[in-house]
Amino acid sequence: MIDRTFTHRLISPADVSPSREGLRVVGVFNPGVAELNGEVVIVARVVEQPTDTQPGFVASPRLDEHGTLLVDHLAEDEYDLSDRRTVLHKTTAAKRLRFISHLRVFRSPDGKSIDPSAEPTALLPQGPYETYGIEDPRVTQLGDLFYITYVAVSPRGVCTCLMSTTDFVTFHRHGIILPPDNKDVVLFPEKLLGDYVAIHRPMPAIKFAEPAMWLSRSQNLLHWGAHERMDAADVGGLSIGGGTPPVRTRDGWLIIYHAKRNFPDAPDGEKRFEYVAHAMLLHPDNPRQVVGMASMPIMLPAEPFETHGFVDGVVFPTGIVERDDEFYVYYGAADEHVAVCGFDRRGLLAVCEPLEQSAAV
Repeated sequence: MIDRTFTHRLISPADVSPSREGLRVVGVFNPGVAELNGEVVIVARVVEQPTDTQPGFVASPRLDEHGTLLVDHLAEDEYDLSDRRTVLHKTTAAKRLRFISHLRVFRSPDGKSIDPSAEPTALLPQGPYETYGIEDPRVTQLGDLFYITYVAVSPRGVCTCLMSTTDFVTFHRHGIILPPDNKDVVLFPEKLLGDYVAIHRPMPAIKFAEPAMWLSRSQNLLHWGAHERMDAADVGGLSIGGGTPPVRTRDGWLIIYHAKRNFPDAPDGEKRFEYVAHAMLLHPDNPRQVVGMASMPIMLPAEPFETHGFVDGVVFPTGIVERDDEFYVYYGAADEHVAVCGFDRRGLLAVCEPLEQSAAV
């Protein structure tokens, strides 16, 4: 693990007002980021739970076709309640969320603090594919436009959608780009091999393999094909997924991604898993080739707000900017906070050790 040059918690639930009456904010995390007019724009996921609770029931919020908030009260004895985030029907295996998410835009003048005078812009769920909320944005600049990939959740599944903006004030929604179940989509900031390129993570329901990162190509950012699994990015069979959008360096494309480490033999009361961050380098002209990898995680949950929160033991990198000789990495901490940490640029690239033979997917 490489030392961080700094770590700051930027946004917490107490800093954010609810989007509407009847909800309370329980998490602000997994931010997409971009640089615009000398400041860092942060698009964060805001998670809210209903304040209306009833004994013996668990509240599950959703939006109807008109965008009206509804709260279903589900009988606790009919559901598996072992996950704080979801409920699972014991008979039908139907899953519901205990919260609903939307996106909110914040601004940072220096990348390390939030401008308290800037009124956050809210992006609320819309339509039948977002009735359980929208989550986990990633931001990539292509030309004069900033493209935001995000996750839409509904009874129809978990899919990835796309929107674009020039100013993070007005937004154009382009709809679904990858069908259920697929998430953790990051776009390369330029065309490669004549195409737009994305990293995405299908989530197979038939468990032949753990979720992994795949590459895909497109001519228009809307229709994707040429899907290929990034086998060389595996880190010991862990469940992995895309993190920060790729950054071009002289050594190749720097990719910081997440991995879930399970502890199945942990005694009762001990953590069962944790999310860590890894890094790798892809060939500068051919993203199918992995040319360097860190042998160990570059980030582990260490700060108190990373080890304890809505979900304990989570660092989940989702945004990155370059400042002087540092990379600022923005991440979700314990599924509760937005945080940023710094890495020495040379030091981070140095831990991505060259592979003896460049691996191709």
